[in-house]
Amino acid sequence: MASMTRTRSGTIPSMETSGHGFTDNTIIVVFGASGDLAKKKTYPALFGLYRNGYLPKDVHIVGYARTKMDEEEYHKRTTSYIKNPTNDPEVATKIEEFKKLSSYVSGNYDNDPSFQNLARHMEAIEKGYKTRGVNRLFYLALPPSVFVPVAQHVKVCCYATNGTNRIIVEKPFGKDLQSCRDLLSSLKQSWQEEETYRIDHYLGKEMVKNLLVLRFANVAMGAAWDKHSISSVQISFKEPFGTEGRGGYFDEFGIIRDILQNHLLQVLSILTMERPVSFASEDIRDEKVKVLRSIPPIKREDVLLGQYVAANGKPGYLDDDTVPKGSVCPTFAATTLWINNERWEGVPFILKAGKALNEAKVEIRVQFKDVTSGIFKDISRNELVIRIQPSEAVYLKLNTKTPGYAFRAIPTEMDLTYKRRFTDTNIPEAYEALILDAIKGDHSNFVRDDELDVAWKIFTPILHWIDGREGSRPKPSPYPYGSRGPKELDSFIEKLGYKRGTGEDYSWPTTNVSNL
Repeated sequence: MASMTRTRSGTIPSMETSGHGFTDNTIIVVFGASGDLAKKKTYPALFGLYRNGYLPKDVHIVGYARTKMDEEEYHKRTTSYIKNPTNDPEVATKIEEFKKLSSYVSGNYDNDPSFQNLARHMEAIEKGYKTRGVNRLFYLALPPSVFVPVAQHVKVCCYATNGTNRIIVEKPFGKDLQSCRDLLSSLKQSWQEEETYRIDHYLGKEMVKNLLVLRFANVAMGAAWDKHSISSVQISFKEPFGTEGRGGYFDEFGIIRDILQNHLLQVLSILTMERPVSFASEDIRDEKVKVLRSIPPIKREDVLLGQYVAANGKPGYLDDDTVPKGSVCPTFAATTLWINNERWEGVPFILKAGKALNEAKVEIRVQFKDVTSGIFKDISRNELVIRIQPSEAVYLKLNTKTPGYAFRAIPTEMDLTYKRRFTDTNIPEAYEALILDAIKGDHSNFVRDDELDVAWKIFTPILHWIDGREGSRPKPSPYPYGSRGPKELDSFIEKLGYKRGTGEDYSWPTTNVSNL
């Protein structure tokens, strides 16, 4: 019998074609190189890409910041968060190689001479290129107060006229609709939309990227993905720690601007968008914008606010010396969004986020409607849970017959825990995936300008209410450090039709990472 060659399966042709990818002659400039974001996220991500062979050939990384430091101090900072817990000699060798392809320039963020000096540094590196064309990727690991001046000076002094330029901008993109529009307008004076990559690192997380495949590559999933089958959807973000000395920054933005308006709304848009024409970046982003435009501004009655207080030996939010005295800034928020289109009309989408809660978890919980009554009594609803972090997983809660002589239904689950199923796979960090996308010229997992605009329209009215622009500021409900949140949370969710399991108590399977 002739042997058969197995054809390649599961390909997504529209994702295999993207913009102009950087393959050589590339310089990556990291602005804010001395800051926390750069040393904790940006440089470890760049190292991960370098170690796995994904950076362009002969790439050079230039760090830029106001801090004056020599090369030794610079390399110490940029590699301090690169993990090598077992002191693997191969990793240690790669770290030393990584240091050699990186250099540092100190300068200000608000004057041409500093950026002209940076330009000379890049030009000296580019003289060694064998071909004329150059690629420059500018990463702004900076506070928003300097986004615009840095972007403008880079365009004037450091923009390559004989190659391709790209700029990566970190959130927050403004504080409300008007400030976002002002920021976008200022950046557009220097940079075109196709050159701009607005990063929201949740779009780089494995399970968020997997939503597209789960939804559109499975007929079984698509058949039940609408108001006729789904009762409610919860998207939750939980942190087990408080502000811990960062209260001054947090108090300026709050939990809604920090988490809900960007991270969780991005997840919601992918979860609810219609099937795109293709998986090309603009087709995906068109559908995301379309569904977001169907969401009206959030009403006050659809909001629950909380602020953690001292408990379990832990300090409350107001006990943080960096927090303004008497602050009513919420550290917890639950909001209900409604999508006014044919697929989702009447289904509540509950976005929840909080600090100082009982666990660390980000998940999507889709609860389906009750089965037709008449045969079963008090039977649990089906639920689909997609755990984004930690320990990526997909669980489907089903009802099954109890084994043995008895004939009754009990809830159980189909469990896809990634670390059990894909034992030899290393899931990249979100920043690695997104920086690689920018190098490839793929905008799919970056936020477009019109998407930002419509996202702020949804949240700005309640943000202005919380900020006290329309009368007195609402006072958040207190909740103990280490709890699930405000005591009103259960009734807030249950009034929207969410049902906890009936009959026997049901616990979702948990995975002890140390046992994997």
